[in-house]
Amino acid sequence: MTITPNPAQELPQRAVAKIINGPWPTYTQFKGLPERERWTIYELAKAGRQAMEDKGFEMTESYDAFVRRVTEELEREHHPHE
Repeated sequence: MTITPNPAQELPQRAVAKIINGPWPTYTQFKGLPERERWTIYELAKAGRQAMEDKGFEMTESYDAFVRRVTEELEREHHPHE
């Protein structure tokens, strides 16, 4: 006797993650903006990464490394007379 599996009873297969090698994108072009706008760019960067992860993408760059890189790229050199 052969048993025909019921598709409704089969465990769902996890889709293979699409791996993104990075870092991507770069945010250095925004470091000249005022602090408020740079914070907005930082939040958009985090939201963009989260949206990609929610869609099944996997980043080779760890989240901590991503945050460190983005903050370094957005860091504005301090000019005391501004």
